[in-house]
Formats: sequence, C-alpha cells, structure tokens
Amino acid sequence: MLAHGIGVWDVLAACHREGSLDAAIRNAQPNDFASLREHAPLLKKVCFNGKTAGRFAPVIGAAGYATVVLPSSSPANAMLSFDQKLRLWRDILT
Repeated sequence: MLAHGIGVWDVLAACHREGSLDAAIRNAQPNDFASLREHAPLLKKVCFNGKTAGRFAPVIGAAGYATVVLPSSSPANAMLSFDQKLRLWRDILT
C-alpha cells in the first residue's frame, strides 16, 4: 500500500461493539482528525470504507481534503458484487 501512497487510519479511536456489524457500535470516540495534517502533511484525499465511516467525510472535507465514500469492503455489504467494489476501490489510485 505504501508503494501506492496509501495509508490506513481508523475513523474511531475507540468504541464498544459486539460482533462485527457497524450497527452494533456503541460509545464511539472518533480519532483526532486535526492531527492528520501533522502526521501526514502530503495527504490530499481521504477515502472512507463504507457509509458509517463516511459520516465523517464532511469534517475531513471542511479541513481541506478531497473525500470519497467507498462501498464497504465487508462481505456483509452484498449490494454490490466483488467486481463492482473492486472497480470503485481501484479508482482511488487515479
């Protein structure tokens, strides 16, 4: 991923969740978005894995970053086929 200039950072610093469904997230504590620029000064675009994480896109966009909310990579998201998801995810490299 580093060879493509991609980093991974979780939207949430902490939460409680039973199981793996985003709908089960309780007591969510977001990461410190203000520290993004300090830790990644060359960062231009922030992509979110699914709608739940994508709720933070306006906050990041207001900080001056381009944002993209991608379909969840989770197999639980069966609205799109794997090939459709792969095409959308590959588009972020351009």
